[in-house]
Amino acid sequence: MEALNPITLVTPLRIHMPRSLLPALLAGLSVCGSALAAQQPARIPGTIIIATGSEVATPVPTLYSNDALSRELGDQLFLRLAEPDRTLRTSDEKSFEPRLARSWHHTDPLTLVFELDPRAHWHDGVPVTARDVVFTINRARLPATGEQIARLLRHITSVEADGDHRVIFHFDLDYPEQLYDATYHQPPLPAHLAETIPQADLAKSAFVAHPIGNGPYRWVRRIPEQRAIELAADPAFFLGRPGIGRVIFQASPDIEARANLLLAGDVDAIDNVYQLGNPARMLALEGYQSVPFVSLSVGYILFNTRDPADTSHPHPILQDAEVRRALTEALDRDALAHTGYGPSSVAPPGPISQGLWVFDRKLARFGYDTAAARRRLLAAGWSDHDGDGTLDKDGRPLHLSIILVSSALPRRRIAEQAQEMLRRIGVDLQLLTLERGEYMDRQKAGRYDLEFPSSNQDPTPSGVTQSWSCGGTNSARFCDPVFDSLTQAAIVSRKSAAAWRKALQRIDDDAPAIWTYAPTFVGLVHRRFENVTFRTQSSWLDLWRWRIKSGAELPRDRGDH
Repeated sequence: MEALNPITLVTPLRIHMPRSLLPALLAGLSVCGSALAAQQPARIPGTIIIATGSEVATPVPTLYSNDALSRELGDQLFLRLAEPDRTLRTSDEKSFEPRLARSWHHTDPLTLVFELDPRAHWHDGVPVTARDVVFTINRARLPATGEQIARLLRHITSVEADGDHRVIFHFDLDYPEQLYDATYHQPPLPAHLAETIPQADLAKSAFVAHPIGNGPYRWVRRIPEQRAIELAADPAFFLGRPGIGRVIFQASPDIEARANLLLAGDVDAIDNVYQLGNPARMLALEGYQSVPFVSLSVGYILFNTRDPADTSHPHPILQDAEVRRALTEALDRDALAHTGYGPSSVAPPGPISQGLWVFDRKLARFGYDTAAARRRLLAAGWSDHDGDGTLDKDGRPLHLSIILVSSALPRRRIAEQAQEMLRRIGVDLQLLTLERGEYMDRQKAGRYDLEFPSSNQDPTPSGVTQSWSCGGTNSARFCDPVFDSLTQAAIVSRKSAAAWRKALQRIDDDAPAIWTYAPTFVGLVHRRFENVTFRTQSSWLDLWRWRIKSGAELPRDRGDH
C-alpha cells in the first residue's frame, strides 16, 4: 500500500537524548535478557541501534496501513510468501525471491499454486502452514478489515489449502501481477493465535501487544518511556542465522536530537540522512559509512484547481492547464531535487519514483525552459501591466501560496529555491510554513493554492492508481477517466512498458502537479558493520544478513552496559 507522507515523519518536538542516557536505555532493554536467553539455543552477539523519526505504531500487517515505519519493522517479524528482487519487476514472476513459499506455478491463467517451505515456523515453534495463508488472505479481502487492502486484493476470488504446505489462489483476471498481489500486500499471520480474535478487537489484543511472527527477528518488548522497541534474532530462522543478535529501533522525533545521537556515536544507523538539518556534516562523520540506495519516495508540488475560498468554484489561476505547464517549465527541477536530497536525486517524469522499473526521464514533456514558460503565460493573458515585477491579468496579480509542514526540512529547502525561480518570471509565491495540525486542516478543507506532499510508493507502477485515479488520495482530487483507462490497460498488458508510457505521458500533459523529486536516499551505518545493503521497497529488509566485523565489537555488542 502506498504510504502518503504529506507531513514527513518528524514533528517539531524538542527532545534531546544525551549520551549519558544510552547505558540506561540498554540496561532497561536487557531486563528480559535471561528469559530471552532461555528461549534461544545460542546467543547471537551484536547490537544495532537504529534512529527513527517517529515511533512505530504497530508492526502487525492489516493494522499498519500507510505507516511506512511500521511496515519496515513488520518486515523483520513477518515474512511474505515471496519478495520482489532488487529489479522490482513485479510483473515478472521469475524475478521474485522465495520466502515462506519455496516455489510457485500456474495450473491455468487464473490459478496460482504456492508450495510452502516446510522449515518455516512461527516464533512460538508452531509450523507455518497453508491454514495461516488462507485465514490471512480471506480476512484481508473483507472490506471491514480495510477498504484499501480489500481493493488491492480485489482480483483474488478465493484461496484454498491443499494439505499443510500447498496454497491455491484463484483470480478473476489474467494479468502479469497476480504473484505480486498474492504475496506483497498481506503477509500471513499465525492462524492459531489470530483466528479467534475479531478484526475489530485485533488492535487491542495481546497478540498485537506482543506479536508472534516468523521472520529473522522476534519481538522482545516496547519501552514507552524511552520510545524504543527491541527485537531479538531468531537463531533457528529457516533461511539462515541472523548476523546481529539484537535490534533496537530508537525514536527521536526531534531532528536536532537525532543528529546529536549520530554525532555522539550513540546510534548505529539511519536510513535517510537528508531528513536531518545538516546532511553534509553527517556524511562527513568518520565513524560511519554512507550507503546510497534508490527510494520509492516521490515528491510533487500539487496544484489545487478549486478555489480555496469556495471549493465549489474553479481556481481563478490554476484551473488553466497552460498556467500549470508554465509554472512547471519555470523550475529547474533537477536543481530542486539536488537541493533537497543530494546529487543522485532527480526530477521524475510523472508521479513515479526512481525505484519503479517504468522510470524513464525521457517521458517528461515539460523541461526547464523559462522562455517557454513566459510565452505560455503571455499567451494566457498574464503580463506585467503595472511594472511592479509581478505578472497580472484583468487586475489580478499572479500571487500564489504553498503550504508546508515546518519540520519537513528537505521540502522547505526546495520550496525556498522554487520561490526564487518563480520570482524571476514574475510569479509571486508565498511560503506558508505550518505546524502539522494546521497543515492537515487546510489540506483536507482545500484551503491552499499549492501544497508539497510526498508519497512512499508500492514497488509497482500500478500503485500510481492509489493516488491518481478517480477517487484516489491526492487532496486536489485529480480525476481523468482517460488516464484511468490507460493505467488499467497497462496493468493487464503483457507488453506493459509501452502501455505505461502512454498513461504517464497523459498525466504529465495535464500537469496536475509539478513532479519535483525522486530521491536517492543515503543511509548512514556504523563502520563496524559489514555486508550492509538497503532495499528499495523496505530499508531494513536485509538487516538479518548484516554482520559485525571481527574484532570491531563495541561494549554494547558484547552485552557490556
